[in-house]
Amino acid sequence: QVQLVESGGGSVQSGGSLRLSCLASGYTTGSFCMGWFRQAPGKEREGVAAIDSDGSTSYADSVKGRFTISQDNAKNTVYLQMSSLKPEDTAMYYCAAAGAEVFCGSWYGGAYNYWGQGTQVTVSS
Repeated sequence: QVQLVESGGGSVQSGGSLRLSCLASGYTTGSFCMGWFRQAPGKEREGVAAIDSDGSTSYADSVKGRFTISQDNAKNTVYLQMSSLKPEDTAMYYCAAAGAEVFCGSWYGGAYNYWGQGTQVTVSS
């Protein structure tokens, strides 16, 4: 059974940083695409960052230059380093993993087979 457990969320002031972690069990990171999505109240879920099995990464325009996705396959963990946070980054952040080859970075949620429960990020101005 695949489980993805996010951690590292919290409340920070604008300009601050947070690092989110996604620990996978029953799933081997680096096998297929993994990504981070977020959903703010009243808004649709949006893709934030993705990392493919070859280590290539993709980012939404809104976070380019501020967020970095990485993976540590020895720890079976994917990270999202978030810097220069803005109030508009406030959302529930979800880790997702694909179960087969997909176009990583397409931001199509249906491409991902497994989802975590989410971790809340709140950025105050």
